Amino acid sequence: MEFSITLLIISIMCGFLLGIISGLTPGIHVNNFALILVALSPFFLDMNVAPFYIAVAILSNSITHTFLDIIPSIFLGAPEADTALAVLPGHALLMEGRGSEAVRLSALGSAGSVVVSLVIAVPMAYFFSNVYGTISQYIGLILVLIVVLMIATENGEVVEGQGSLVHLKFKAFAFVLFVVSGMLGLFAFKFEYMMRPIIEFGEPSILLPLLSGLFGASMLVISLMTESEIPPQEKSGRFMLSRKRIIRGMATGSMAGSFVAWLPGVSSAVGTVIARLLVREEKDADSAKEFIVSVSGANTSNALFSLVALFIIHKARNGAVVAVDKLVKISDWDFSMMLIMLVVVVYVSIIAYYTTIYLGDRMAGYLVRLNYSRLCTSVLAFLTAIVFLFTGWFGLVIFLAATPVGMIASFAKIRKTHAMGVIMLPVILYFF
Repeated sequence: MEFSITLLIISIMCGFLLGIISGLTPGIHVNNFALILVALSPFFLDMNVAPFYIAVAILSNSITHTFLDIIPSIFLGAPEADTALAVLPGHALLMEGRGSEAVRLSALGSAGSVVVSLVIAVPMAYFFSNVYGTISQYIGLILVLIVVLMIATENGEVVEGQGSLVHLKFKAFAFVLFVVSGMLGLFAFKFEYMMRPIIEFGEPSILLPLLSGLFGASMLVISLMTESEIPPQEKSGRFMLSRKRIIRGMATGSMAGSFVAWLPGVSSAVGTVIARLLVREEKDADSAKEFIVSVSGANTSNALFSLVALFIIHKARNGAVVAVDKLVKISDWDFSMMLIMLVVVVYVSIIAYYTTIYLGDRMAGYLVRLNYSRLCTSVLAFLTAIVFLFTGWFGLVIFLAATPVGMIASFAKIRKTHAMGVIMLPVILYFF
């Protein structure tokens, strides 16, 4: 293949722009654009654009998306699987006038994870290339262990005078939320074929109504019930978090994202759950901030390590990497091609970092001028419309069922992490 710097830059920028669109628009996923680009590859080939450059655009889209998707999660309560757990701490910072800081922390976590991931890429690749066969046989047990740790570490809200065994009550609530959300997930995935989208755009996903209800609409409804208002937003560019906790958040997120990237049937959403377990739980604002850094780092690290896993063990772990593999077969890859892809990741991460901060600052300033109750109502209506258009009547029913389930965590005073049972329970049962 004759290499062209011009085509490489054009491909990067096209993928970058698509990543902005998919990252900021609820309901549109990286996989949608990946499938479209693969379908259009014969057309590009006729224009003398080699499949490699289309693969670069898909990779750029995927990385950019992991930076930008935090913005609708924090400001609109419209999460995806990868950012669902960041909604609550991000929204809490927004309600303290620190929405911009939440976005900056997320962007820093994503950018930092790229650096950390590149540092640990070689040892992780060596480790998993040797133990992959063994680990893949015990994925179900590994996930069960993660769930046990999730529930065992739930201590709820500490209130004086409740007694020394009160933590058992909160663990019971956590177990109930995990099971109820998991049963909802089992039902939704079993009957996913009943979705009849009004608008066809790529492959519809039942995760849209599930996660929008559990982590988005539930938060918005509670905000309406409490008549919350968005306070004036601080515009300081400083990070109100110690360097130690920022680095620790980057490291834990990168390790979690890299771990799940090698495992079959395990999405990056599980990586965010692991990241939650790795962040030391303390009843302070810094813990929530470190968690945002960690979750965002897990999201971006997973996207990067999915590429590394494709190169090392020849296994594609997400839709974007599957598309890359279809365009440029892994058997045709050499180290120089992998090196170019990693350079693309670094370059895209730099411009995505500054773009995320820029848009986050503008969004925070704009929302302050709006009536928050009307905004919540409008966003709820928007989420409902998006779910209906992209998943039809069945998706709308799932969305309406998921919303009250997502409210359980707030009323029970437990972490919303347990609602990830909606994904984890079906995956666990699949491996058993």
